[in-house]
Amino acid sequence: MATKDYVKRGRAAKKTASRKAPPPPSGFPLKGAIVAACLFSAFAFGLYYLSSTPAPVASEPAAPSTPVTSTPKVTPTAPSKAVTLPPKPEEKWRYIEALENKEVQVEEKKAEAPTRPYLMQCGAYRSKTQADERKAMIAFQGLTSQIKISQGEKGTWYRVILGPYPQKRKAESDRNQLRRVGIEPCAIWYWE
Repeated sequence: MATKDYVKRGRAAKKTASRKAPPPPSGFPLKGAIVAACLFSAFAFGLYYLSSTPAPVASEPAAPSTPVTSTPKVTPTAPSKAVTLPPKPEEKWRYIEALENKEVQVEEKKAEAPTRPYLMQCGAYRSKTQADERKAMIAFQGLTSQIKISQGEKGTWYRVILGPYPQKRKAESDRNQLRRVGIEPCAIWYWE
């Protein structure tokens, strides 16, 4: 398929409209006025009708289909005394009093003190200069660290450690402080 060059083609000439658009209507909107007048007159007639109709009369209930034997009709001659309410029923639930006087006893859990202290390692490096740089970055945060040299099968490692911490919570607090400034990853272990 051949590609078309739209850049060289240029813009097409504007087409002129063959018909002229009708001018917008000017003057008073006659149709709208007629509709508004009809709605207003219907509303006024409705109000007049509601005000001129008599109030509804309360009808007596329909007589039952079975014949009633000599029940005298009672018509009130004078307004009777105010209707008295029956006495307040006695509550059958007793949980309100039980909860007001209830004492809850909670056994306090004693946190077990760790037998071994914790350490936090913030890097293991092959060269001493890299370990010193990490130690300086940690020192700028107000924490003291030390470099431990470990001999292993893969050679010498320089580990940057902080601690010992008597509780893991303090070590986690320092790790979060270092994480906020971009010093990570730091791992927390038991002190060896």
